[in-house]
Order: sequence, then structure tokens, then C-alpha cells
Amino acid sequence: MRYIDLPEYGGAEKLVVAEGEVPSPGAGEVLIRVAAAGVNRPDIVQRAGFYPPPPGASPILGLEVAGEVVSVGDGVERCAVGDRVCALTNGGGYAEYVAAPEGQCLPVPEGLTMVEAAALPETFFTVWSNLVRRAHLKNGEVLLVHGGSSGIGTAAIQIARSLGARVFATAGSDEKCRACEQLGAERAVNYRSEDFVDVIREATDGHGADVILDMVGGDYVGRNIELAARDGRIVNIAFLAGAKVQVNMLPVMLKRLVLTGSTLRPEPAVVKAAIASDLEKQVWPLLAEGKVRPLIAATFALEDVADAHRLMESSSHIGKIVLTL
Repeated sequence: MRYIDLPEYGGAEKLVVAEGEVPSPGAGEVLIRVAAAGVNRPDIVQRAGFYPPPPGASPILGLEVAGEVVSVGDGVERCAVGDRVCALTNGGGYAEYVAAPEGQCLPVPEGLTMVEAAALPETFFTVWSNLVRRAHLKNGEVLLVHGGSSGIGTAAIQIARSLGARVFATAGSDEKCRACEQLGAERAVNYRSEDFVDVIREATDGHGADVILDMVGGDYVGRNIELAARDGRIVNIAFLAGAKVQVNMLPVMLKRLVLTGSTLRPEPAVVKAAIASDLEKQVWPLLAEGKVRPLIAATFALEDVADAHRLMESSSHIGKIVLTL
């Protein structure tokens, strides 16, 4: 099979097309012929040498795919040869074939293309596990999503709206802000020209945000604490502006805030399978009905993966970047 190799860490130019053996599905795994694979920020970090795969995982980049099941391992009960699935992989997605645990596979939602389906797993698993399972976002609460025009952000806006939350977002241009509002954000704040703390406080009559999903970090940590409502929950899933910060913890105590965060990849298979079950029951019907939809920014052929990574690093895109095979 063809796959994307990373002989050494570094820039996007280090990614090269190579040929290797087709993997065999182990017990509880399925082998997928990949039609499309999502590109995610963790891929960029792994390529740079700062996000090594967990023990036993494929060293090949790629955390989500869509395609057709071509064989199954021992003990597989739910998936069958010929099924059209999308999957959260433990690595190995940038390839013509990948083995994935059955519990991390979901059917391609009715009406979605393989490209759209490949844009779902990493993003939707991440959003659901953090907004619902960790932050316990409820109907009527106020959510702030930083990076609202990213793949994570566009999914978070739609899922939160489906749960009945009031959604606000930040983004880096007026065009990105409009995209967030078209997806369901009540107000998107251009952080280059407005202060999101002031804007959202005014829009919520001083209440602030009950839940904040942050992938920025840096000085946003202190500002999130400032904006958070009483009993608010702040969830960090990345620190693009830096992880080491100095903050005043007194408001955390006085407002009874929860500061938390998570990474998805090291979670055990049973946890990922539970998230998949939640998504299939509560979000997959919305996808089939067209009420929630992945936003595709661009597609690239597998051999053009370096260009896909450069677009991701530019942060000029709105939505998901997908490789096609």
C-alpha cells in the first residue's frame, strides 16, 4: 500500500509517499480501505516531533478516516466486510489501508460523502467528550468556543446548538466570524479588533460563559477566568499560544470554577467506544437529517499532504482539511 512516511521530524516537506505492507486487523479490529483521511492539528505536532504515538500505535500520521471494511479480526461483531465506516484511528490514517478498533468505527451517516465522513471522528469525538462528558454542557447555558472557525470549533458550535446552548465564538477575521454565525453562533467576536470578555459580558447581561472550550491558552487562560460565570467550567484542549501562564486564582475560588482539560489519543479503547456510542445515538441522526454538517475547507490528494499541512499551519482555512485517496 501507499502511505505517508515521516523519515525525520521537521517541516511539511519531510512528509513523503512510501510503500509498505498492508496491516492485518488484530482481535477486535477491522481493516479499512481508506477513501479519505482527516488532517488535524495533532498531526502537525507529531510531524514536528512533539506528540509521539502511544505504545503500540501506528507511527504513521492520521487519526481519522472514512472508507470500506475489507476484512475483520477475531471477535468483531458489529462491523462486516463491505460496510462503509468512518473511524477514529490510533494512528495510520494517512495510508491506503488502516486497522482500527471496532468500537471506534461508526457508519457513514446517510447522505454524507466519504470526504465529509472522514472529517467527523477526531473532531466530533473530541467535542463530545469535552463539552458533554467533561464540561456537562446543558440546555440554556452559555458556551464560548475559541477558534470557532476551526474543525473543532465548527463542530462544537453545531453540537452545542443541538443541545440548546447559547453559543459564542472567537475567530481571527470577519469572514471567519460570519461562518461561525451561519453555523449557529449567536455572536462571533473578531479577536483582532474586539475584546471577547467585554462583548460576551454585554451580550449575556453580565452573566458570562458557563462553559469555555479553549485551544489557545496563553493570556486567554486569565481572560477565560475573568469571563466565566459562577460554577463555570473551562476546558483546555490545546495551548497554541503557550501552556505556561501566571493567573490570579482567587476568582477560581470565589466563582467555584472548574479548570480542566484532556487529550483524546491516550484514552483507552473502552472510553473511545463509549464516546462513539453516544455519538451514534445522539449526533448521527442529526447528521443524517442535515441539522449538523461538517464544514470542509479543502481537499488534497494523498501525495499533496505537505500542502495540506501548510494550509493547516497557516490557520487561514474555515472548517476541515481532508486527504483523498
